[in-house]
Amino acid sequence: MKKSRYDYLEISDLKDMLNKTRELYGEKTAYKIKIEKDKYKTFTHNEVRDMVNYLGTSLIHLGLKGKRIAIIGENRYEWEIAYLSIVCGTGVVVPLDKSLPENELEDLIERSGIEAIFYAKKYAKTIERIKYSEKNKLKHLIAMDTDFHFEGVYSQEELIENGKKLIKEGNREFIEATINPDETSIMLFTSGTTSKSKVVALSHKNICSNLMDIGSILDVTSEDILLSILPIHHVFECTVGFLFALYKGAQTVFCDGLRHVVDNLKEYQVSVMACVPAIYEKIFMMIRKQLEKQGKLPEILENEEKYKEASMEKKKEVFKEIHDMIGGKIKLFISGAAALDAKIEEKYRLLGLNLVQGYGLTETSPVIAVGTNQYHKIGTVGKTVPSVEAKIVDENQEGIGELVVKGPSIMLGYLENKKATKEAIQDGWFHTGDLAKIDEEGYIYICGRKKSVIVLKNGKNIFPEEMENLVNKIEGVKESFIFGKQKSEDKNDIKINVKIVFDREVMKDVYKVQTDDEIYDVLRKKVKEINQIMPQYKAIRGIILTEEPLIKTTTNKIKRQDNLDAIEKLKN
Repeated sequence: MKKSRYDYLEISDLKDMLNKTRELYGEKTAYKIKIEKDKYKTFTHNEVRDMVNYLGTSLIHLGLKGKRIAIIGENRYEWEIAYLSIVCGTGVVVPLDKSLPENELEDLIERSGIEAIFYAKKYAKTIERIKYSEKNKLKHLIAMDTDFHFEGVYSQEELIENGKKLIKEGNREFIEATINPDETSIMLFTSGTTSKSKVVALSHKNICSNLMDIGSILDVTSEDILLSILPIHHVFECTVGFLFALYKGAQTVFCDGLRHVVDNLKEYQVSVMACVPAIYEKIFMMIRKQLEKQGKLPEILENEEKYKEASMEKKKEVFKEIHDMIGGKIKLFISGAAALDAKIEEKYRLLGLNLVQGYGLTETSPVIAVGTNQYHKIGTVGKTVPSVEAKIVDENQEGIGELVVKGPSIMLGYLENKKATKEAIQDGWFHTGDLAKIDEEGYIYICGRKKSVIVLKNGKNIFPEEMENLVNKIEGVKESFIFGKQKSEDKNDIKINVKIVFDREVMKDVYKVQTDDEIYDVLRKKVKEINQIMPQYKAIRGIILTEEPLIKTTTNKIKRQDNLDAIEKLKN
């Protein structure tokens, strides 16, 4: 490995990871679960690994060896135990998106060919209805929230107890199961409608290489406490949150909901969190409002400038009061899944809060690059992790082109889709579909999606994400969508337009305007101000206002074609 800074544990597969880390961290706390206010239950790493062995033994006993098994539910330790019990000796795990409507969920269950499913109480009626469809292969339903068998539904807790008995009786089929690190063990659906979504096939080798990579460059240890907040079916949370915490022998705690993030950081004394930019912006605004209320903002702003060049340790000391607002133990914030505003990143770091950007895709298990204590540059996603190579292809005069990557964390392919796999992986290089540039030091700047780029008549490229970032900073704007509009007399002459989703209450409070016309006038002036700081060819010429949210995937990414189609329908 290159660029390694910290010692890391070599592992060949996730079962090997559980066995080796049991020896190192067995007695340490793996999970702290809130039962009720001020009352918690804890599990050690030993207990977690025992539960995995018990449950895996039961699954094989049910005849599920080599079968596909799904999981659906909120972030919780039962979800994680189920995942490991499937992937470490039973069969292939299929994490499902809990945000999908019933018809799409039913379609994915049919497409994936699963024979069993673990599910949380919230999804009980849906899953039990789907089971009776003749189109799927479902044989076993396993409930996370009951402790007894009922009407053909197994209890996860009951299966754990049964597995414990089986092992005592000498059943070692799961414990001694061998893992092929190079074959498909994880099936992940890409976001999009079920008919268009592809199935990413990942192996133990893919995931484990990524765990070793991030373990070798991020300062995370068995003394750390990680807050699990992003949807766990998503590979970013699954690898960087759940599996990485077990790999490092750290403790995992679960968020009570997005509104409670700040409270949970303080309550659990969290030291590490992987999250999306919107949450970091929310935390920052909370801190700012609190300081304004206390009349301390001018003093903080003055100290920011005064200690700008100080070390992170010194800043943490100077801004101790701010650190205490979020528990006082924060060591590392990782931002991923979307672009982080460079100004927010800079503000955090001025306050001594170590916020870094990471970048990756489902197809890359996921981390391709991440900022670290050693390699950090604001506005970039850092450098590639040790075992991954990256380069730019088809670059333009500005050095921007498609980012392609190579390494052991690259997926096996899209399951049963040779055409899509061949398009994505060429000569061993995975084409990310993202436009980027790499500077002379190796730092990666992500510019936007290749498919999203708007090409103007003069050959100039417009990256919608970059401009949306600017529009979204206008107070009262919830989100925005930049698109190109063709002139009817000249199909090649494209003008930039924006659809803005505004917050009526904020517009009323901040600008003292209420009617649609007044709101339009205010936002038009704000957009003009943005135009003045950009090259003329990037100027936004038209504005559409709405209070309806943009059409997005369940991972909160804008569905560009669907939003364009919606705009076209309005015109017609």
